[in-house]
Amino acid sequence: MKIILSLVLWAAAVGPTAVPDEPIALTNARIITVTGDTLTDATLLMQAVRIVALGSNVDIPDDTRIIDCSGLTIYPGLIDTGTQLGLVEVSSLPETRDASELGDLSPQMKALTAVNPNGVAIPVTRVSGVTTVLTEPSGGMLPGQSALINLHGYTPTQMYAGFSAMTLAFPSTGRRGRFDQRSDEDIKKATDRALKKLNDTFDSAELYHRIDSTYRADPEEGRRPEYVPSIDALLPVVRSEQTLIIRVNAAKDILAAVDWVKDRKLEKVIFSGVAEGWRVADKIAESGIPCLVGPVLSIPTRDSDRYDKAYRNAALLHEAGVKIALRSGETENARNLPYNAGFAAAYGLGAGEALRAITIVPAQLFGVADERGSLEVGKEATLFVTDGDPFETKTQVHHVFIGGYEVPMESRHTLLYEEFLIREPGLKKHRQNDDQ
Repeated sequence: MKIILSLVLWAAAVGPTAVPDEPIALTNARIITVTGDTLTDATLLMQAVRIVALGSNVDIPDDTRIIDCSGLTIYPGLIDTGTQLGLVEVSSLPETRDASELGDLSPQMKALTAVNPNGVAIPVTRVSGVTTVLTEPSGGMLPGQSALINLHGYTPTQMYAGFSAMTLAFPSTGRRGRFDQRSDEDIKKATDRALKKLNDTFDSAELYHRIDSTYRADPEEGRRPEYVPSIDALLPVVRSEQTLIIRVNAAKDILAAVDWVKDRKLEKVIFSGVAEGWRVADKIAESGIPCLVGPVLSIPTRDSDRYDKAYRNAALLHEAGVKIALRSGETENARNLPYNAGFAAAYGLGAGEALRAITIVPAQLFGVADERGSLEVGKEATLFVTDGDPFETKTQVHHVFIGGYEVPMESRHTLLYEEFLIREPGLKKHRQNDDQ
């Protein structure tokens, strides 16, 4: 038992499966850098966790492992800005859901602590080229703090990709669905109560901030505020030290959220969802608030809307001057992020901007662009290699690297495919013996 425990502690200490010390060169490839020129017949050289050289005339050390990528293309790892990957396994089973806490206000809760590194959906997602995701808590007005994670690691801490944000579900003025039978008056009362609760909470946080700041400036004269976990957790937001991600979708609610942010003088804010953002795109642009848009693969919010409004939402926001990134809003289907981007590209955003919206733009919004989001010397070697456009379903991903580690191209899907490819017991083994 002591030996097993020692091995577990050793694995946690050295990090995810040890990154090889010897350099790895991906040669003869087309390289989409995203932030620079597209390179042809080029080489990407990585060592440990970093990209150390990039270009057509790269000196390859003698001890380098070479992977010939002739006819293949290298892309930076894709970033999904809205999922519950690692927090939910089977949505219909409460035992496998760990995305929410009891109560309406739990901003002190951190999604990272609940991430399951062994989630079945994680390998399914990463072999599709999606290497990094923002995983979000849910339930209540302030459900907790989202975390940006790389889809490789033995522990949540090893997966952490350098960004966390407070999550706020902005009070909605609409109905909860077709089964919501409340009157308009009841809906308005509920909305007013929710807004009052939100404002009271932030009033308390601002007061807590003033008391705490006074105490820190002069502990002898000031008074330490009584510790309240939910209020203390909001201090970084009030002090503009942590980003507040506001989930909001209806046009009316978006406008209300814009005014609320302005009234509160909050500086680090990002909107998420914005399903009807296209209706008020100019107002969002004026506010300067960036948006995490999606899912793109969705239906219109109103029966009177054109069928393609969800597909065009990102393009219309971008045209208005809003800085956008894309999100799948999925858990087990976060692997479909490239196809969300593909639809956005086809319906006005364009392939180049769509790719930026799932690579460098989210990296910039999350403050991690010095590490990921593009292929540049010095950045983390997180990338994937394909035989075509990742936005097309026929494209196959051949290699995935996360932080310099080559991820096995194996998932629950590939295992099931292999298991049922030949259904006669023992036949596959006999055929392998015949081949030998």
